[in-house]
Amino acid sequence: MSDTVSDQKDGPDSPRGLRRELEHYRLVVEEMRRRIRALEDELEAASTMAEVPSVVVTRPELRNTLGRLVKKVAMIIQAEKVLLLLHQPEAGVLTVLPPALGITEEQADSLNIGVADGVSGAVFTDRKSIIYNDALNDPRTLKEIVSLLAVRNGICVPLVIKQRDEEERLVDERVIGVMHVLNKRFDEDFTNEDLRLAEMLAEQGAAVISNAQLYIQLTEEKEELQEAFESIHVGVIVVNRSGVVRLLNPAAAEMLDLPDGDYSGQEMGSVIPPGEARDLLQTTLEAAEERTTEITMGEEDGRVYQAQTTLMVDEDASEVESVVAIFNDITEIRRVERMKTAFVSTVSHELRTPLTSIKGFISTLLEDDEGMYDEETRREFLIIINEECDRLTRLISDLLNISKIESGRGLELQLSDVDLEVLINRVAANHQPYTKKHEIIAIASDGLEPIRADADKLTQILDNLVGNAIKYSPNGGRVEIVARDEGDSVRIDVTDQGLGIPERHRNRIFQRFHQVDDDVDHKSIGGTGIGLYLVQHLAHAHGGRVWLDRSVVGEGSTFSVRLPKHPEGALEHRGV
Repeated sequence: MSDTVSDQKDGPDSPRGLRRELEHYRLVVEEMRRRIRALEDELEAASTMAEVPSVVVTRPELRNTLGRLVKKVAMIIQAEKVLLLLHQPEAGVLTVLPPALGITEEQADSLNIGVADGVSGAVFTDRKSIIYNDALNDPRTLKEIVSLLAVRNGICVPLVIKQRDEEERLVDERVIGVMHVLNKRFDEDFTNEDLRLAEMLAEQGAAVISNAQLYIQLTEEKEELQEAFESIHVGVIVVNRSGVVRLLNPAAAEMLDLPDGDYSGQEMGSVIPPGEARDLLQTTLEAAEERTTEITMGEEDGRVYQAQTTLMVDEDASEVESVVAIFNDITEIRRVERMKTAFVSTVSHELRTPLTSIKGFISTLLEDDEGMYDEETRREFLIIINEECDRLTRLISDLLNISKIESGRGLELQLSDVDLEVLINRVAANHQPYTKKHEIIAIASDGLEPIRADADKLTQILDNLVGNAIKYSPNGGRVEIVARDEGDSVRIDVTDQGLGIPERHRNRIFQRFHQVDDDVDHKSIGGTGIGLYLVQHLAHAHGGRVWLDRSVVGEGSTFSVRLPKHPEGALEHRGV
């Protein structure tokens, strides 16, 4: 008889057995809390760019841990159903944190309980546990939930996060939700002992949830930050005070001509090649002073970077922990600045040349008091003055149009019916007097119908293309302007027998201020570098396009323009 009594006292379902189970579970949870605190400390160190170990607490692992928790709660308290409800501050409701025991996913998804509703709301608001053994008739229960989950009786306890100091004194507590334990097995009632056990398990469960979610949140934020560093086009390098690389993003690796890979944890000297970048990091570390400078990287293309270093100091601001260097590629900015400088110089020359000519001939005519020059010579002088004035007018018009484009005002069109054959013949005739080396020919296909266009701007397009054709064929030759019908559009080709365009320039010739001037033949020609840039925008304003159709160095080039016959429809379709 005594053996039987002893077995009952020490069996798994006896109070002593349940206490052993509870103590075992408490130790397991405490060990988990210790591990999470250690991981939090490491993650906090990671916020200063330190190395972070692989994630050991993930959402699937949290779900598995909670699954074991609810099963253990059900076993210890002898309940059929256990579910955890978390507070959602934005919506002001309590929702089920999966997994739940004894209810379906559909049932769990349908539970959205207000923070002031039913037993859940009362426990969450008052932070006091509730035990009820007649769910159907208890006025505190929500009858729709009682019916949905087939609840007979239950315990509801708050999930409380308790913060303690180093001496384990309670300094703060916060409720994050509630835990429900439903339907005591064998149709029994829940007791105060069950309530006490539920409160102990809820406290440990709340700690697991809070710490795991905090770790997951911080880890995801770190991963997002890492992805951001990897995706940005600015080079970022972080080196600690011992000269060890903590971070080197792909943009920095490309800048340093390094293969893709993870360079964190390696010595700076073994990763960053000798040069201005390494010197900048080294001098910043040694002098403990932030710096901003420009450096050049790469032997072939000579990319220019604006480099800035920032110091990261320890909590006491007494010692440098790391140096962060940011490298921003400003090669194109510097190139445009150089082109602008050259452009201003060129425009000054382009303006001064015709003005000098005009001034000279006018002075000559004014000083001819004795009639030294006959009428024919005087007329020739006036013709030259008129041509130089036209040259000035074209240049000033181009500059004004460029100003409109750069300011975002666009180019307004004054559309009218334009006879393309007449227009190309007029352009050819206007340019022929300026050259004796070239034969300028206009060819229009049979049946070429008038198109809707801005006659002045279309003339500007052809003036620039024909002017370039003449300019870049200094030895003379044939310049052809060919216009032909293409159905809904027309195509105009301007072909010369000149110098041609080297391959390396062909993708950039429509950029503003770009000039093909890196060889002797082209450099002697000069120019503002705005002609083709303007042509492109004028063609686009008509709903058309311009492109380099053919170019052979030493043989010549063909530029082509395609324009719709009715630009209103093309511009509307394009959304202009």
